[in-house]
Amino acid sequence: MNLANTYRGKRILVTGHTGFKGAWLTLWLAQMGCEIAGLALDPQPGAARLFRMIESSLTEDFRQDIRDEDAVAKIVQSVEPDFVFHLAAQPLVIESYRDPVTTVSTNILGTANLLNAVKGGAQNAHTIIVTTDKCYENREERYVYRECDRLGGHDVYAASKAATEIVVAAFNRSFFESTSVPGRVVTARGGNVIGGGDFSENRIMPDIVRALSVNQPVCVRNPDATRPWQHVLDCLSGYLALGKWMVSDEAGSFQDRPRAFNFGPVPSCERSVSDLVKEVFETWPGSWENNSRPDSYHEASRLSIAIDLADSVLGWRPVWQFPETVRRTVEWYRAESSGAGDTELQQLMISQIDDLQSVNSA
Repeated sequence: MNLANTYRGKRILVTGHTGFKGAWLTLWLAQMGCEIAGLALDPQPGAARLFRMIESSLTEDFRQDIRDEDAVAKIVQSVEPDFVFHLAAQPLVIESYRDPVTTVSTNILGTANLLNAVKGGAQNAHTIIVTTDKCYENREERYVYRECDRLGGHDVYAASKAATEIVVAAFNRSFFESTSVPGRVVTARGGNVIGGGDFSENRIMPDIVRALSVNQPVCVRNPDATRPWQHVLDCLSGYLALGKWMVSDEAGSFQDRPRAFNFGPVPSCERSVSDLVKEVFETWPGSWENNSRPDSYHEASRLSIAIDLADSVLGWRPVWQFPETVRRTVEWYRAESSGAGDTELQQLMISQIDDLQSVNSA
């Protein structure tokens, strides 16, 4: 799948570029010769180093709260993007318990502000709104969720993303289905991604790395919970494939085409948290202990999504299997823990992008 021909020379707006996924996406787009503007808050302390590695890839760097309607509108109008990748969000389940109002306002109102800005000042832009696999009404059974399934959410984070999907669908029907509006809007529902450079609180891979870096046992909250683990680059390749399809003749008039796509790994990558920890130990030895508590915040025990639609419509499939996903992730963290500099780590990221692309293009 040749992505560079679609994106080379294009103006791209990435919201949330100071975060984990946004930083990797920014670097990848830069490697394809894009002009990239970023719109986000300052990086969180754990993301500051990762951001330094991609900062030079930016043409413009706007530090702005996505909830500020007027400011977002001015930025979108000034950038005049060809593509918008909207990743700015409050992305953590546990944080949504601590601060539900900020979660709701950032994820729902922030998305509405962005779409309103695109509608008013960048109607040529093709916009990909990144939500999550947690937007489905999860019955926590052996069931694989498809894009047509009911939306919902037990926690405020999941509910905010389900509501975001509804808001995007309403904007589409109200404003973007007109033949006079060239730009298209689609949502991308990604799964549990891991990869180098994520140091967020209360996420399993950063928790593993923090413990191993100081020779401590890994404390695991939900060892039996299963997740569809995927490398961040595999997920991002889906977003990029979606953008390529949106500008192609295959998308047609778009009125009768899909407006939401799942991007997850193959079924064999659905593993328990304890499986993930043990796989990490294959290349970075350590120990772990069960730290589950019956009175802790609710987190889903099982969640799987189907990727048939992305396969059939976009021609997209994930590349790296579970062991390779974990190995590539640990490779970055071990280099960082061993004292690798920013340039060395950036080159490692670029080499991983190149490796995934070479498989994708084969």
